[in-house]
This record gives sequence, structure tokens and C-alpha cells, in this order.
Amino acid sequence: MSNLLAVPFKKTYNIDVEEPVRSYLRHQGAAHPDAFRSDIDRWQSLRRDGVGGVVHVDRVNTALSYHAQLLSILTKLPTDIQLEIAYAPVFSPTSIPIALRNIAFERAAVLFNLAALYSQLAASEDRSNADGIKRASSYYQQAAGTFSYLRTSALPKLVFSPDDEEQPFDLSESFVHGLERLMLAQAQECWWQNAKLSNYKNPLLAKLAAHTAALYQSAITTIRDSSPAITQHFPSGWLPHIDAKRYHFEAVAQYRQSLAEFEARKYGVELARLDQARNAAKQAYDIARRGKVAPAVLQDVQSLLDTLQKDYARAERDNYLIYHDDVPAASVLPPIPPSDIAKLVVVQGLLNPDSFIGEQGPLFGEMVGWGARAAIDIYNDRKQNLLREKIVDATQRLKDKADETLRSHNLPSALEALERSTGLPPSLLHKAEQVRREEGPTRIEAAIADVQRLARQDTAILDEAMDILDNEASEDEAMRTNHSFDRMPSHEANLELIEKERRYRDILTRAASSDDTVQQKWDEWEGSIGLLAGDQAELEAIVPSATISNTRSSPEGAEAWKHARALRVVLEALDTLHRSQQDFVRRAQSLADADDIHARIVSAASGLEKLAEVKPEMFEDLMDEELAKYDKFLDEVQKAESKQGELLADIERCNERFVRSRREDASVKTREEALRALEHSYQKYREIVKNLNEGIKFYNDLAQIFIDFKASCKSWSLQRSAEIHALSRSVETVSLEDATPQQDPQAAAPRTRHDRPSTRLPALTSNDWEFEEVVLPPGPRRGR
Repeated sequence: MSNLLAVPFKKTYNIDVEEPVRSYLRHQGAAHPDAFRSDIDRWQSLRRDGVGGVVHVDRVNTALSYHAQLLSILTKLPTDIQLEIAYAPVFSPTSIPIALRNIAFERAAVLFNLAALYSQLAASEDRSNADGIKRASSYYQQAAGTFSYLRTSALPKLVFSPDDEEQPFDLSESFVHGLERLMLAQAQECWWQNAKLSNYKNPLLAKLAAHTAALYQSAITTIRDSSPAITQHFPSGWLPHIDAKRYHFEAVAQYRQSLAEFEARKYGVELARLDQARNAAKQAYDIARRGKVAPAVLQDVQSLLDTLQKDYARAERDNYLIYHDDVPAASVLPPIPPSDIAKLVVVQGLLNPDSFIGEQGPLFGEMVGWGARAAIDIYNDRKQNLLREKIVDATQRLKDKADETLRSHNLPSALEALERSTGLPPSLLHKAEQVRREEGPTRIEAAIADVQRLARQDTAILDEAMDILDNEASEDEAMRTNHSFDRMPSHEANLELIEKERRYRDILTRAASSDDTVQQKWDEWEGSIGLLAGDQAELEAIVPSATISNTRSSPEGAEAWKHARALRVVLEALDTLHRSQQDFVRRAQSLADADDIHARIVSAASGLEKLAEVKPEMFEDLMDEELAKYDKFLDEVQKAESKQGELLADIERCNERFVRSRREDASVKTREEALRALEHSYQKYREIVKNLNEGIKFYNDLAQIFIDFKASCKSWSLQRSAEIHALSRSVETVSLEDATPQQDPQAAAPRTRHDRPSTRLPALTSNDWEFEEVVLPPGPRRGR
């Protein structure tokens, strides 16, 4: 049996790569799944031989090839594509494996098993000759280098989801670091063994042994000082083995240095060194004996201790009888300078993974990487947000502010009542024509019916979801009547789903209240809006004419007309400004519709290092540069805001003069009131239409949320039913072991945290049942 340790493989299981990959490509729009059928098949094939499990030197290149392809995959796909990957803990191959939907987990496990393969190749070498020792040392150095690469390159990118109830302890930084130091210590021990076999001088052997002891001490300290603790995850004999090795080589270093002191005729120092060596060897022997380490290790320590006991007795006798040298205290002995020959060796296949891609090229090589796709999506989102918030909405806010100011001064109705004493003003004719063209009353009635229908449908979906939970609760109660199960009852297990349903129900209640307000508004203004939708003759009939034929001939009348013309000029300037705003909004929208950053992002991504991880933030400068072309529209919005402020101030002043100078004619005021009422009716029409459109969109969006919630309830209920059936079968099964056939460990389906014997469910706090925030449409204005 070897006196060195080898790391076993992390046991894995067969997985179906095809369906999750095809589903991701189909739903995320990355590409058509059929275009990458051969890549999916190659991935499945590469995984079969690349995940470890066979101790043969040929499997090194297989693992390196698979790792290189995983790096390629991670540049094209996100880590979570709903591909569930299962690995058992390293020292517990029969334990329930940990299953994660994380391709970075696969990469880390492949690297771990590659390091384990190197360690097993090292342990299998015949170290009775120099060539075997050199090969073993080389393999241990490569194992240490692979663990180092795993720790520094792969583990930082292995980010766990909050939904991951379990995380692999053997892929923690401290666990891997401890194995890294252990492999390096064993490589150094091989170098020491080779130096001893080659009859190197004692001072060099002492230095080599001193560094070997230091590396073993580093390994045991790393493991014991880790947080959280990991010592309990190692086999019972491993830590005593490492600790015994540490003291063993401390003893060897002191022993070899004592021989050098004897050769230098420093007999007192020789005796002090032998005493130190003997104490260290005793500690090593006690640890090895109590720790039940491998017999070869205990035998090595026993042999060394026997040698030290004899040499110490000989040196003590000779010094007492012959040399009479003073024996220095251990504290004044000069330390033995270590000689570190063993190095971390990271193989070229890890440093330059391109060289292991193969002639067929990288998997999904023709696909745009997920980082580039994410950057494209981010740019499009930013572009649309900028267009909507800073251009379209900002322009609309300016228009709304101007309209509100004009309404507060009864403009342009007051001006048009004076300018056109009979008939209808052009602006009102245009608005009435718009209502007629849109069939205003009919449109509103149809929209109200649509809102009510969608509200009923949403309520029905939510009721169906509750029916699912009620049925599950009934099934649970029925099973409890016949069996005694140790599991949470339905009214406790579904508590958070029920709470979510209450929140959804509250949203529906508040939305119904908003709908009632809109209905009341329509009931109140239906007649007035109906007048706008009627014949022009009917509309003219309700607007009286003014008798102001001679107003211009009097000084007062002339003054009123003068201020009316001044006010009209400013109003037309405001109208011109609004038309120019609408024009640059259309131009901005046209630019956004034609704006496609895809080619630039793909070109920039292709210029990055091959197999480099492409992240969206790498394209920030490029995205900023592209978004800069919208700056001219932002400048126009600012200029329009400034110009509108000036025009509204002018309107305030001109209107004040106009109101003071206007002739107090009762017919004019009556006409003005009628025009203002029709203008107000039009504004209410637009407001009601807007409210109803928002309501329709709201209920449509809410329907999808409720459908997802219903699906979650159904999935939860099905898993609870499966759990009941599993528990029922377990009660009826006499012996689980007798009933379970032996399976090929690679072919057996893993029992994971997703499908354990109790068919465990996702936590109700999991994102699987995530609550969607729902924003109610803006409430209608209650003013008239």
C-alpha cells in the first residue's frame, strides 16, 4: 500500500444535455436549435469521457479537451440554462449528490476530477526506482497546479443562486487550497525520496525534508483553520496522515542535519538535533497509531523512531564518555533552511485551452456569445428608456403643462368667442371631427366592455389557481385519514402561496375600484361627448352667436381686438413649437427603429481573445458612443422647455391685458361658456380613452402573471401529490434495500435535492414562486 494519498473522483451521473440546450435556444432566441444539433451531440459525447472516473493517462487529454469546450460554451451560454448537473461529494460516492443548474459547476467539477486523476496516476507509480519517483512527483505537481488553477480561475466564477439549498463543500476555496498544499507536499516528498535514493549529501536531504514538513504543516493548517469548518468532510485517516507526515519530516530533517553535524565533529549539536528528531518522531508515531493511518505510513514512522532511539543512545554515550561537548538548547539551534524543489505545475492545456479545442472547432462557435447578446439587449433597453422617458414622455409633459395652463385661462375658447361671433372655431371643429372619426361613444362602450371581460377572466384564472390548492388540500386530508405522515399539512405548506393570492386579490379589488371611477366619469360626460360625435349642425345649434358687430369701431372694442391679436400671435407660436416637438419626436423614433447595434457588438466581441469570458460591461464605451447620437434630441427637448416657458409667460401677460380690455358683452360670455364646455368635453374624452387603454393593458399583463401563478400552484400541487404517493409506497415497502436493484453508477439517475425520496419541494421563498410586482394604471382624475 502506498504511503501517499490520492484524491478520489467526484462521482457524477449521465445527464440529458439536448433538451435543456434546445429549450434555451428556442425560448431565448439565441439561434434555432437545429442549427446546433451537431454541437449538442458533441457536448454529450465529450462529457461522457471528460468528467473523470477512469484512471488512465489518456484521460488527461480527454478532460482537458472537455474543459476547453466548457470554456467555449460559457462564452456562448449563461451558466444557468436549466441544465441540471449532479455530482456526489468527493469522499461520499454513495451519498445523495448535489445537483445544480450551473455550467460553471460542471467546469469546476471537471477540473477537480482532473486534479484527482493526476493524484491517482501519481499514487499508482512504482516509486522503488528513480524514474517512477520522478513521474509520481510530476503528477503530484500537476495535481497541485490543477487545484491551484481551479481555486484561482474557476471557483471565483462559480456563483451560487439563493435557490441552491446545498452547495458543494469540496468546491470551497479552503477545501481546494488544502488539497493543493497536500499535493505539493507529496510532490516534495517524492523529490526527497529521489534525492535519498541518489545518495545526496545529508545537508541537502535535511533541507528537502524541512520544506516537505513545512508543506505538510501548511496543508493541515489550511484545512483546520478554514471557515466554515471542513475537517469533518475528510476521511478519518486523512488528517492524522498529514499531521504524522509533518512531524515525520521534521524528524527526518533534524536527523539528516545531525548526521551533518557528526561529520563536522559537532557532537553536542548532533545530540541536540537527535533529541529534536526523536521528539518529533514520537509525535508522528503517536498520531499515526491513534489516527489509524495506512500501515505503510506507520511502518515508516516506526522505522525512523527505532533508528533515532539507537542513534541517540549511541551519541549520548559517546559524548558522555569521549567528547564532552556542551549540548545546546533546542531554542538556540539554527533553523534548517528549506529547499523547495516541488512547484505548482499548471499544464498547457489549462494555460492555453485553445490548443485542446480540436479540429472540429469550439462548440457553438458560430453563435453570438451570451455576453454580446446581453450587451445588445442592454443597449436596446437603454435606447428605449431614453426615447420614452427623456424624449417622448418629456415632450408630452411639456404639452400637458401648456394645455393645463391654457385651460386654466379658458384659452383658446375665450379668444375664439370674440374672434368668431358665429359658427364654430376651427380648433373645435377639428376636435369634433376627431371624435366622430374615432366613433367616440361606441369606442368607449366597447373598451369598457373589454375591461370588464378581462377583469372577469383574470378573476377566473385566480379562482382556478385556488381550486388547485383546494384540491391538493382535500387529497392531503384524505391521505391523513388513512395514514400517519410526518409532513407539513397543506394549510401550513401553502401559506405563502395563499398569502400571494391575497395580494393578487387585493390588486383586483383596487383595480375594480379604479374601473368604477372611470365608469362614473363616462356616465357623467357621456352626453357631452355624444354632442361632439354628432352632426356639425347640431353642435353649432348649441353654441350661441355673439352680437358684437360694432365692437371694433369703439375705442374699447379696438383695444380688445388689439390684445386679442397679440394673444393669438403667441398662441400660434406655442402651436408651432408643439408641432416642431412632435416632428423631432418622430425623427427620434425613426432613428431608434433603424438603430441596430448588433453588427458593432458582434464585431467587437470577435476581436476579444478566443475563449475569453465576454461580459456585457466590456461594451460600455461602445454603447455610450452609440447612445450619443440621441444627444441632439435631448438638447432639443431642453430648448423646447426653455422656449415654452417664455411663451407661457407671454401668454399670461397678453391674456391678462385681453381680459381687462374685453367688452363685457353677455352674448360673448354665453358663447365663451358654451365653447369652454365643449373643449372640456373633448379633454374628458381623451382622458377616458387613455384610462381604458391603460386598463386593458393592465389586465392583459396581470393575466400572464396569474397564468404563471396558476402554473406554480399546479407544479407545487403535483409535487405534493408525488410526495404523498412516494410516502405511501415507502410505508408499503418492507425493505428498501431489497426492493432497490443494483444499477450502474454512471447510468443510475441521481437522487438530487429536486427529487429526493421525500420529493422535496422548492422552498416557497424560492424564485420558482416569485411574486410579481403589479403596477396599477394611473387613477383617473376626479376633477371636472
